Amino acid sequence: MHFEGKHIVIVGPAHPLRGGLATYNERLSRELQQKNQVTLLTFSLQYPNFLFPGQSQFSDDAKPNDLNIDIALNSVNPLNWLRIGLKYKRIKPDVIIFRYWMPFFGPCFGTFARLVKSNGHTQILAITDNIIPHERRFFDTPFSQYFLPVLDGAVAMSRKVLDDLNQFPLRKPVAKSAYHAHPLYDNFGAVEDRSKACEALGLNPTDRHILFFGFIRHYKGLDLLLEAMALLPASLSDVKLIVAGEYYEDEAPYNAIISHKGLSDRVILHTKFIPNNDVRLYFSACELVAQPYRNATQSGVSQIAYHFELPMIITNVGGLSELVPHQEAGWVCEPTPESLAEAIAAMFVGNRLANMRLNIHALKKQFSWPSMVGALESVTR
Repeated sequence: MHFEGKHIVIVGPAHPLRGGLATYNERLSRELQQKNQVTLLTFSLQYPNFLFPGQSQFSDDAKPNDLNIDIALNSVNPLNWLRIGLKYKRIKPDVIIFRYWMPFFGPCFGTFARLVKSNGHTQILAITDNIIPHERRFFDTPFSQYFLPVLDGAVAMSRKVLDDLNQFPLRKPVAKSAYHAHPLYDNFGAVEDRSKACEALGLNPTDRHILFFGFIRHYKGLDLLLEAMALLPASLSDVKLIVAGEYYEDEAPYNAIISHKGLSDRVILHTKFIPNNDVRLYFSACELVAQPYRNATQSGVSQIAYHFELPMIITNVGGLSELVPHQEAGWVCEPTPESLAEAIAAMFVGNRLANMRLNIHALKKQFSWPSMVGALESVTR
């Protein structure tokens, strides 16, 4: 199916919810609505507050006037799933695209999708961030086994997730599946002058900065990166780590490492949710981005770094190395403090960072939104 003149519904986070998933879905909606009618169906309740680890689920940004957002789906209320499912069954959209990032939403999405699909017209697709979640729970497998068989097609954003999808124990396999890398986050504006960005963030522009960006959880390996900072040679004493993101777990173990290793003058903590308007400042103020993940599938942070043409240090886990060729766009290392420290030291040798920026300028052209739309078209019936 070619997406032109269609009614397409994207199901997942969108304003007033915040975060990378909402940013992605809104950007995809803008791409699709150039030739189609697009509705963003988002949550009236995404998570009960006791299940949400951050400070707030909601954005302070103004509602985007160029998007059609239906705030209607309650993730934990079966009566709501029936009501909204019957509503969209009657509307008969041509395609519904679910954003599937954790099995928690399997019952909601699966029930809603079955109701809509019973109209005999609507095709059901998914963009899958994860099939096997980073932090596993007892309900993961049955919830995914309920949702995934209803799909007509799926696009996985890493080859690891595509493999997980194809090998997942389903009574009815997904008919069509494809891989497409996470497209660029190109909606955060242009690169800011580095000195101005440092001034806006209260940073010393004579220092060299590494950025850890995004919410903080154990699997993201910030503790490994902190340990690595303590191993850097004296010649890199001007290299500072900026931690820009909200804690989604207890911050005490991280503070203990900073205190025990004497890193208070090497680590700058901006441990809060970073609004979209400030993202460009952090990526403009830094020389490189570090993603010291213990496990991963793909990462939106990499695609922000590509947009700002910023080299990366990544660990050799999941699908990260698919996006960041070693010694071209960054440095691939192991998820240990020693390997991370070696990678940091290697990145600051000679003109390596400048050369990588040139490579990234060419490499990022493969991560386009029209190409993502093409991948979705390829998995329709």
